[in-house]
Amino acid sequence: MADRKTETLHPSSAGLHLAPAAEVLSRLLDAQLAAIATIRPILPALMTAADAAATALQSGGKMGYAGAGSSGLMALADCLELWGTFGIATDRTPMLFAGGSAALIKLTGAVEDDPALAVADLAAAQIGAGDVVICVSASGTTPYTMAVAQGAKAKGAQVIGLANAAGSALLDLADFPVLLDTGPELVAGSTRMAAASAQKIAMNMLSVLVGIRLGHVHDGYMVNLVADNAKLVGRAVGIVAAVSGQDGQTATAALHAASGAVKPAILIALGASHAEAQTRLQASGGHLSAALADGVAR
Repeated sequence: MADRKTETLHPSSAGLHLAPAAEVLSRLLDAQLAAIATIRPILPALMTAADAAATALQSGGKMGYAGAGSSGLMALADCLELWGTFGIATDRTPMLFAGGSAALIKLTGAVEDDPALAVADLAAAQIGAGDVVICVSASGTTPYTMAVAQGAKAKGAQVIGLANAAGSALLDLADFPVLLDTGPELVAGSTRMAAASAQKIAMNMLSVLVGIRLGHVHDGYMVNLVADNAKLVGRAVGIVAAVSGQDGQTATAALHAASGAVKPAILIALGASHAEAQTRLQASGGHLSAALADGVAR
């Protein structure tokens, strides 16, 4: 592991154990900010990866996530938000996490070294041709994650590889490699810090771009959200009112008429019938802007 940047000492780590608390925190923050800055140069790679993922979902395929340990947790955090934020069905966004749910209660290192678990998880997720899997590994060599990537490719799926080590096996294997060159950690090897922060932000950006490509974002509004609690119902009413320009009462009635679906509710609030709203959205591929441009009131 000596040749991995994530395992070497950070230049600012000297005397870390003796530094005042304020100095320790300042160094940690600087390291995090430096890690985040590594994302800007790889924006083109993220765009290409997002296009591939959006194409898979538009074609009826899956966008899966895979990882172990800290990297897996970052992938899981992004994966779990896709249903509530963008209304993407959970069976279309499977999460392959080394050790499964038991490892979420107590992270164990051994599971990330077991390729057999990856093979089983890949089969359970039914990944195949037309799908995309986002594989995340700080080192780019984690056996579980590599086995998922290799197995996915063998089944005809495409692999988006996120790693924090240049020239790593995962980046070499991936159809869409994304290098987050975050370098050494202030606590050597603790990739839950800078490396994980960059991973989380990169995946946030990728999945938001996917949501936009699918038509699930209009201006800054999540117009395909699933309102399954009081907060989100209130948010949905606010979105319908803001985009349609109607008052809250009209927005609430439209949302009720659309059974809680925000996109058709916006069109209904502007005078469309429920059937017309559905027809226009189907014709626009689910993109609200095109449905609005086509006119909704008769």
